[in-house]
Amino acid sequence: MAPVTPSMTMTTAMSSKPGSIYNVPNALTTVRFGLAIAVMVLIPMGHYVSALVVFSIAVSTDWMDGYWARKYGQVTKLGRIFDPFVDKIIICGTFIALVEVADAGVASWMATIVVARELLVTSLRAIIEGSGGDFSANQLGKWKMVLQCAAVISILLALIYPAIAWLGTAGQVLLWSSIALTLYSGYVYVVAASEVMREPPSQT
Repeated sequence: MAPVTPSMTMTTAMSSKPGSIYNVPNALTTVRFGLAIAVMVLIPMGHYVSALVVFSIAVSTDWMDGYWARKYGQVTKLGRIFDPFVDKIIICGTFIALVEVADAGVASWMATIVVARELLVTSLRAIIEGSGGDFSANQLGKWKMVLQCAAVISILLALIYPAIAWLGTAGQVLLWSSIALTLYSGYVYVVAASEVMREPPSQT
């Protein structure tokens, strides 16, 4: 019998019980959810350095749970719902928190657009995929989130270093660009959804 090495034990543990919700990917997503709540608390309190660190960790580890789930066969229905939900909490919650900071430059209508777009796309996806259609995220939606994250990081840096004027300018440019892309990507999703819903049901 071949000896059991630590690496073999680790691999077995990672790939065991593929249908269980108690796995590493869901644990990582839960941690990210906690980080999202922390950001929403830290920003109104004026702890911008801590908020920046926590936000950066939350968004930079976004890929880890999905990668781990696919690599070790731990994809679950809970994970497929919980992971994008946490992504939306991180972005929407941070924008809402920044509305309370006067120097951030985030207007309430901007946060409303961000939240409304996420709710609309999520609702359309639920309707279409619930009826058997495909409404997967596209590259535009992914770039939208990248731009939103860049805007948040730039705004927090500008709040931390108010004497550096170009940080404030960069933050506002990224903010307005992210809002524009949020609107446009929402429009693209609505058009795509309308085309899918107009398709006749497949005959079986």
